[in-house]
Amino acid sequence: MTGKAHWETLVRARAIENLAFVVAAAQGGYHLNGRETHGHSMIVDPWGTVLTQVPRGTGFVNVEIDREYQQTIRRTFPTIDHLRL
Repeated sequence: MTGKAHWETLVRARAIENLAFVVAAAQGGYHLNGRETHGHSMIVDPWGTVLTQVPRGTGFVNVEIDREYQQTIRRTFPTIDHLRL
């Protein structure tokens, strides 16, 4: 099970590299075939901060998304201007 080792790190990296809020749903628990999945659904802000998460099991999360914060981050780090085609 790599979820425990990598899930949060990878979700946070996607938020940072895209300067976007990321809502990451993740299945967790044991499956009929014996496979285990990590779970830990989460919402991460553009700076890579985990705003909330469901540790394990069934649940839901709710946060208020501050779009102005995202725009501030994007103005501070205008990575889209670095695109090359």
